[in-house]
Amino acid sequence: MAFSADVKQELCRPGVSRRCCAQAEAYGVLLFCGAFHARQARIVTECGALKERLPALFRKAFKVSFDQTPEGNEGKGIFLIEDPAKLKSIFGAFDLEWDASVSLHINLALLEEEHCRTAFLRGAFLSGGSVTDPMKGYHLELATSHYHVGRELPALLREAGFEPKETERKGNHVVYFKQSHHIEDFLTFLGAPVSAMAVMNAKLERDLRGSVNRQVNCDSANLDKTVAAAREQLAAIERLRESGRLDALPDKLQEAARLRIENPELNLAQLGALCAPPVSKSAFNHRMRKLMELTEGSKSR
Repeated sequence: MAFSADVKQELCRPGVSRRCCAQAEAYGVLLFCGAFHARQARIVTECGALKERLPALFRKAFKVSFDQTPEGNEGKGIFLIEDPAKLKSIFGAFDLEWDASVSLHINLALLEEEHCRTAFLRGAFLSGGSVTDPMKGYHLELATSHYHVGRELPALLREAGFEPKETERKGNHVVYFKQSHHIEDFLTFLGAPVSAMAVMNAKLERDLRGSVNRQVNCDSANLDKTVAAAREQLAAIERLRESGRLDALPDKLQEAARLRIENPELNLAQLGALCAPPVSKSAFNHRMRKLMELTEGSKSR
């Protein structure tokens, strides 16, 4: 099941209680559905939980039934109202003019209470919203074909404490969030805390994977440097031995050369720990540099 479907299923679990919230949620559904005007209200959805919720929601909100409902719970389903008396009743509940020439707006006077604003935004998401699987990316959007509704929605969201972005796509006005914590907060606000937690967990998992990958890459790079340095040091020691100078070096340098030859895979700190007595990484590095300098000196002569 897609993550959007999981979210919508969670949002549909609570029952419809207050009539004002039922009207606000239905208002959000209608302003973000397939078609809502003086001749028709048409809601298209694939969400089984929403298909079960809509008839009860509209009975509670407007005391009306749909003229057409889906015959099964699988695939896309269409809810249709074309009865003029029903449409007039719905428009009247929102103080909207029942006129096909009038552009729809969000009547903010109906959403003064926070629980009604939450219900409205829940309905908007159920009807015209989607959210990406957080394991693949972070994107939540609400899309409506009504220009003024699309322009007014960001102001409503900002009043609720959110900072959405806006764009136009295929004639629809789209309001969206791209950051995980904004999506978490919005889903929690709508009433989907389980889904919000799923986004949070996915972010933590992705961050952990990224951290592990960065550490692995860093370790790999450090290992490459260690191998390259060891190769140069072994070559320098071999040149000293071929020139007969190695046996004439001070005991500490001879010990460093011997440990490097015997342990080509170890780093400087590990080699320093093998010295008798043990020395620091810095001290052992100093001995290696001295061996390299001696070799460079013999090469320049």
